[in-house]
Amino acid sequence: MGSQDKKSPRYPKSHLVAASGIAATLSIILLVVPTADVEAKKTFVQLELPAPESNADQSLSQSPEELDALVSEAVTIPKPMDIARQATAAANGEPLVTVEQDTSANAEPAWHEITVSSGDTLSTLFDQANLGASTLHAVINSSQDAQRFTRLKVGQVLEYQTDTEGQLIAMRSKLSDLETIRIDRTAEGYSFSKQLIEPETRERYVQGTINSSLFLAAQNAGLNHNLTMQMANIFGYDVDFARDIRQGDSFEVLFEELHVGDKTVGTNNILAARFTNRGKTYTAVRYTDHNGYASYYRADGTSMRKAFIRTPVDFARISSRFNPGRLHPVLNRIRAHKGVDYAAATGTPIKATGDGRVVSAGRKGGYGNAVVIQHGRKYQTLYGHMSRFASGITAGTHVTQGQIIGYVGMTGLATGPHLHYEFRVDGRHVDPLSVQLPASDPIPNSERTAFLATSQQLMASMDQSRATQLATLDQ
Repeated sequence: MGSQDKKSPRYPKSHLVAASGIAATLSIILLVVPTADVEAKKTFVQLELPAPESNADQSLSQSPEELDALVSEAVTIPKPMDIARQATAAANGEPLVTVEQDTSANAEPAWHEITVSSGDTLSTLFDQANLGASTLHAVINSSQDAQRFTRLKVGQVLEYQTDTEGQLIAMRSKLSDLETIRIDRTAEGYSFSKQLIEPETRERYVQGTINSSLFLAAQNAGLNHNLTMQMANIFGYDVDFARDIRQGDSFEVLFEELHVGDKTVGTNNILAARFTNRGKTYTAVRYTDHNGYASYYRADGTSMRKAFIRTPVDFARISSRFNPGRLHPVLNRIRAHKGVDYAAATGTPIKATGDGRVVSAGRKGGYGNAVVIQHGRKYQTLYGHMSRFASGITAGTHVTQGQIIGYVGMTGLATGPHLHYEFRVDGRHVDPLSVQLPASDPIPNSERTAFLATSQQLMASMDQSRATQLATLDQ
């Protein structure tokens, strides 16, 4: 007879069930009486049998030798519940249940959370976490940056890891959507690090119409407080927001919005804007020159910035105007009112309306606490009835436009908290609300071509965004 191919023997289904039962029983026996070799190995059983086929006499493809090797490799299953599951599956003729390998010995220690409550300090939080005073001192003294962990806010979450002995391994806290700080234990002590996420900057366009107040209209349009103040400061040279705003005034703003994924995490600069006040439209474009200096200009390149801003107090109410024949409310006699009064709450910041040098800062008769600023040779401004002066404001100090010089009060001859503001030209009092303010220089000729390209692009972007919004509303 010629040689014939040697085929692997096949087994009936009943034999397969029996083999499964033997494997499960062997596992139980090895669990009860483990050998030293088995105890050291600590691996898990995973026997896989093919799914039953429709033809009853079809059988396992492995040879008897391969099956014996598979069974001989079976070792203990550490959890009795897993053993029961394997035995039940084998007895029912089902595929054996896969038991996942236990990796707890190599797993990263769990992170625990603790939330800052009112009155909490880092010391009390370490006590709650049983981390100890010595660990606290080691952490906060490891570096200057590490002391940022001591500046806690209510609701802030601290996460920490400990080793098997309960000693601190690492601690971290998310300060914002863009920054997380962390401490890690090293051989040399604790090391501070921080993770900063660079947000994506996107342009966003909003528009609104003022029906009651600028702030409410801006909020409804999607501008936050900072952007609203930015807009008011940009147009503050042309529009007096304390007295000029009217129902029906409108605005358009193109600004930078910061995103991390789909989440908005902040805003940045206004890029371009329009403000229509009592039928007249003002434009503004942000431009950064080749030296890196950024400023706002009108769309045609003329300067928005003037040597003086109109109002030294943001959004205050005018309580008394410039009036040479006013009856004084305290002295009860005719006495010229040589300035404008802005009623505001005590402590409201007062800004210098232009660059200059402080001539005096102190008590000044009926003005109470007052600051006088000289702006070049021609102009002088006075700010009276302050509750207190800003830090560093003394005679001889140089100040810049918009710098806080003091705070609203009612010192001197005053019946309520307000700022008395005077404007003098060549020593003569003039109405601060109507005086023609000198303008700053326009965009330099060397920058004009680049500026106009930027201006045209931003204005076109606003026009396109407005058209898109209007088309959406019409649908």
